[in-house]
Amino acid sequence: MDAVEYVSPSPATLSAGRDYPRTYREFAEWFRDEEACSKFIEALRWPQGFTCPACGVVGEPWRETRGRLVCPKCRHQTTVTAGTILEKTRTPLTTWFEAAWHVTTTKNGFSAKSLERTLGTRYRVAWTMLQRFRVAMVRAERAPLSGTVEVDEALIGGVKHDGKRGRGAKKAIVLISLEIKQPKGFGRVRMRQVVDASDASLRPFVCDTVAPGSIVHTDGWTGYNRLAQSGYVHERTIMSSSGDPAHVAMPGVHRIASLLKRWILGTHQGSVSDEHLQSYLEEFTFRFNRRTSRSRGLVFRRLLEQIARTDQVPEKNLIHGYDWRLHKM
Repeated sequence: MDAVEYVSPSPATLSAGRDYPRTYREFAEWFRDEEACSKFIEALRWPQGFTCPACGVVGEPWRETRGRLVCPKCRHQTTVTAGTILEKTRTPLTTWFEAAWHVTTTKNGFSAKSLERTLGTRYRVAWTMLQRFRVAMVRAERAPLSGTVEVDEALIGGVKHDGKRGRGAKKAIVLISLEIKQPKGFGRVRMRQVVDASDASLRPFVCDTVAPGSIVHTDGWTGYNRLAQSGYVHERTIMSSSGDPAHVAMPGVHRIASLLKRWILGTHQGSVSDEHLQSYLEEFTFRFNRRTSRSRGLVFRRLLEQIARTDQVPEKNLIHGYDWRLHKM
């Protein structure tokens, strides 16, 4: 395939080996230089042809030096990376593409240290790339969960103090909502770090992630008591009277919590701070929701599509944790 001549098809007609690489060897052949990477990003960003960000005119731009694209009508100058997380990057696009390939095609992803060693970059470059990828992994227009949805909290990280366990322990509280398929199986997941397990934290999370009219299954915690008032069919299982342990009564969210903890301990050696935890939750969500993809190369393409549509994120907005309130979740 000649990536320089790539034309983006409609999503329904994507084909392995034509629209995304099937193997690392194909990847290396397609994206061998900056021009090939730039053309691919251009096709993903403007599938109907170049669209001027200033006047909206669609048509072939004038192509100037240093990758500048000039609108033939209003003379506005731009580049394929302007207005994306790649804007003003000093890291070659070939390095960005290789990082995206490794992150999406390995089962458990990469830590910043592993990516540093694989790409031969500085640790700060690898860390910043991964943080920007995590922002891009969240689609603003993603559909809410529906059907039967389990919702519960999990405690992530930290250690016990004074023997305290449960909702009052000094750990990060992560809310998990998970679609339950019938007769068995799981659908999509959503997760959010919250400050407490009160109604003020729980109900907004459910309203943001689950479609109204869905069946929401929770435990007997009082923070969920007002869900019916928000348009949900609320099913409660009070653990003390059910006779079943939590992982039996609500197996879905407990399976997700277990996988999340294992992923953090394995891929990231447990080194995830509270201020960055939500970003890691979004990466886990991206991976889990695409676990049945027919091709890891397709997941690579999906990430690049999001990179081409995600606004620039300055490094200063990442250092102390990305403000996810700026992102529709």
